[in-house]
Amino acid sequence: MATNENLPPNVIKQLARELKNLDETPPEGIKVGVNDDDFSTIYADIEGPAGTPYENGVFRMKLILSRDFPHSPPKGYFLTKIFHPNIASNGEICVNTLKRDWNPSLGLRHVLIVVRCLLIEPFPESALNEQAGKLLLENYDEYARHARLYTGIHALKPKPKFKSVARSESTATLNADQTTNTSVCIVDTKTAVSGAVVQPTPLAPSLNTMKGGASGQEPPTTALNPVVEIGVSSGSAAAAPPVVAAAQKKEGGLVKGQDKKKIDARKKSLKRL
Repeated sequence: MATNENLPPNVIKQLARELKNLDETPPEGIKVGVNDDDFSTIYADIEGPAGTPYENGVFRMKLILSRDFPHSPPKGYFLTKIFHPNIASNGEICVNTLKRDWNPSLGLRHVLIVVRCLLIEPFPESALNEQAGKLLLENYDEYARHARLYTGIHALKPKPKFKSVARSESTATLNADQTTNTSVCIVDTKTAVSGAVVQPTPLAPSLNTMKGGASGQEPPTTALNPVVEIGVSSGSAAAAPPVVAAAQKKEGGLVKGQDKKKIDARKKSLKRL
């Protein structure tokens, strides 16, 4: 079994940095896995690109690094069966980046991105799967049908995206509480201004429950009289409820009667003089 001892220390250090970077900021549609005891084999799950016959499938592959990596390119294999011109029946990948176009400065990220791009744009001229290459050139619809069939049978299914149900429920509860509080405030305000009958709410019982039950006794009058605050708006006094207005009118009448009695008394004393 291959171990990290098969790779030079400087290569292991470089791979560790690359793998950490791939884990923190993975390329689109690619997830990398590795055995810490064996950096010579890198595993990756590649999502089928949208708009291709490989869509809605996840394909597992591996890169095998030799002892003289990065001076020699890794070997790539698909572990998931796939119908593709540039992928052989044993999973071997044929792409120029892993052969004549290899450059020691190329990293694992570049290799994985190139392999995923191969699913978007195959190269039938250098086909390892002759049937797939021929169909791609002569009858694309038939090629796509075969590729989708393989994808549906052999490819892994993408994992559903995680959703925070608890957060959604707490948000819904908060909205419900805010709606209830708003409706209570609206009822109280209308009652204070117009003197309308109080509607049943959690803070205001219905009229039926306030009556004296079977005895038919009426509840105290104060139970139905809401507290009224008279404010000032735009420099003028706000309109008072009917009860308050009547009290003010009565008080004004008493004051006028007292003033009239004082005037009459003064007139009588002047006549005596």
